[in-house]
Amino acid sequence: MHQDFISPHITERGLRLALIFALAAEGLHHHYEHGQVPNRRQASQQAAEWLQRSRRSLPQEERLHLADLAQALVMQISSSVSREAGLYISHEMMEALDPKYQSELAASLMQECERLLDQAQGS
Repeated sequence: MHQDFISPHITERGLRLALIFALAAEGLHHHYEHGQVPNRRQASQQAAEWLQRSRRSLPQEERLHLADLAQALVMQISSSVSREAGLYISHEMMEALDPKYQSELAASLMQECERLLDQAQGS
């Protein structure tokens, strides 16, 4: 996991989007490499650890909500693409956790994270 995917200058909305994306990347990785997706509590704890390293925090309820959104994205991707395509998507997402890595696929998935967040907030 790339340690600096959470910029110290990130907005609150950007923080939530970054967490959804990162949790989905981890979820997809585990799905394709280990045959299971971390449960929402495990994902929430992982988010707490990432936030702590960047000296940020979110309440557990919010982290669980973001974990649910990430899991929805994992299920959406894994149910709609072949295993090979899923492995490629997972790889691209994990690579994109490095802020220096540029990927059109990752950018489009970040837009999907934004859509999920907006939909969940009723925007």
